[in-house]
Amino acid sequence: MTEQKKVQRTLVGRVVSDKRQKTVTVLVERRIQHPIYGKFIARSKKYSAHDESGQYHLNDVVEIAESRPISKTKSWVVNRLITKGQII
Repeated sequence: MTEQKKVQRTLVGRVVSDKRQKTVTVLVERRIQHPIYGKFIARSKKYSAHDESGQYHLNDVVEIAESRPISKTKSWVVNRLITKGQII
């Protein structure tokens, strides 16, 4: 029997909160087209993602991957940093 590797879902979003220990809140925005009118609509959702080392901060753009449930609200893990956030 050949083993099949399970495909991990990954999303790219912006860190909107880093106040909790080992957890960041990532806002993922996507654009969908309205089925009737054809206008593009912005949809967004927040995910709690596990950040073991605490290295990701506000406004960083990160990639998160689905994992086993870590807590009641956390089932995503931060994979990598895409761009560092600008401090204004």
